[in-house]
Amino acid sequence: MKIAVPEDSSILTPDDLRQDPPAVDPYEATRKGLENPLGMSPLEDIVKPGDKIVICCPDRVKGGAHEQAHRKVCIPLIVDKLKKGGVKVKDIELLIANGLHRKNPVQELRSYLGDSVVDFFLPDRLTCHDAEDRENIMNFGRDKMGNIVEFNKKVADADLAVSIGHVLGNPYGGYSGGYKMVTTGITTWRSISCHHTPKVMHAHDFIPANAESKMRKRMNSIGKAMEEGMGKKFFCVDAVLGTDNQVLGVYAGDAEEVQKASWQIAAKRTEVCLDIADKFDILVFGEPRAFHYGPGHGTNPILMLQAIGAQLVRDYGIFKENGVIICASLCDGWFNDEWFPAYRPVFEKLQGLSDFTDVTMFEENICNDPDLIYKYRFAYGYGPFHPFSMVYCGTIALKHTSEIFIVSAHEPKYARAIGCKPSKNFEEALREAEKYVGRDPNILVLPECFLKPGFNLYRK
Repeated sequence: MKIAVPEDSSILTPDDLRQDPPAVDPYEATRKGLENPLGMSPLEDIVKPGDKIVICCPDRVKGGAHEQAHRKVCIPLIVDKLKKGGVKVKDIELLIANGLHRKNPVQELRSYLGDSVVDFFLPDRLTCHDAEDRENIMNFGRDKMGNIVEFNKKVADADLAVSIGHVLGNPYGGYSGGYKMVTTGITTWRSISCHHTPKVMHAHDFIPANAESKMRKRMNSIGKAMEEGMGKKFFCVDAVLGTDNQVLGVYAGDAEEVQKASWQIAAKRTEVCLDIADKFDILVFGEPRAFHYGPGHGTNPILMLQAIGAQLVRDYGIFKENGVIICASLCDGWFNDEWFPAYRPVFEKLQGLSDFTDVTMFEENICNDPDLIYKYRFAYGYGPFHPFSMVYCGTIALKHTSEIFIVSAHEPKYARAIGCKPSKNFEEALREAEKYVGRDPNILVLPECFLKPGFNLYRK
């Protein structure tokens, strides 16, 4: 959508914000990381013949799928190290850490892992995590913070669990990778709901995006409790990714040590300080029809609002409290029920609430719905709790703005239904916004902000 903005508006594309450190050779960097792990011995020294190994790998949502993507590069190198330590191929399994995301069919696995990796593990050593397979979930009670600790039994029973992570700036806990990978990727909705909840996500320390929030502390606490419960540490192999998903560095070993090292270089890429006198009154951006969670992100009303909330979390450091957001979106009410089966039922519950966060009262009912559980387990749908976590992020935007305008909505009723105000066009939205922020507002436009990994914006 082409728009006209005042000449003094700030317009920042991903290329304008790009400040990536130099890329490294992913093969060389991975070999070096595996040979010099942080806080742990090299893989070949940890394992022995007869050991059972589970490699945990992120799903299609994160990490890129190009030829030198981290997963494609590091899995064969990890396998070589394990074989050098005497582990037999039949004892090495690959577990897709999809958490509450939809399981990935084989053609999708091939798209981001490559044929050689998929064929190496098929037919019986490549599986997707099933958060609803109660027979294969281990419960270790609660951690020191009171969080529920339950996760994949294959990982708990293995002699060694290797975790592959992609370290990028993330509204949920500061950065992906590290303990975040395992605490969201191989756990259950009951465990995830301990940190993906309003009391954590709406706390003052959640925005702007940072790695010191209660959410991150809970993730770290659960991760350490997982290690205590199974009696061994995760061996992490994390790559810091750049704006084009290129590898900026690879760190292996103890999760806590890997986080400390990887976050330093990730911050150089992600944390952008703008030289501005005042914060912005208005944020302007547009949502594609599909991005990381899948087709329908710019049409499914809950996902639309989640994307707005996530963008605000990234931009809150340069945004005035109670400012205005103008978002262009198709907003046509296509839920993509096949991928997101629980979203429509949760959306319907929202329509009876004054405060969307009160939808927590319906978690148990919807998350225990046999039909929704079946669609997650056997029909490639997102888990029943997933829309709740998206609502909790989206409502952050509702709580920190005076108004959110949805421009050119195909079905305006869905904009209203998620607490936003539809506008016929951008000009109308801008005129309406001035009623809240005054004449001559300070405007930031972020074209293409969802087409590349996000940046966290702060005022210098």
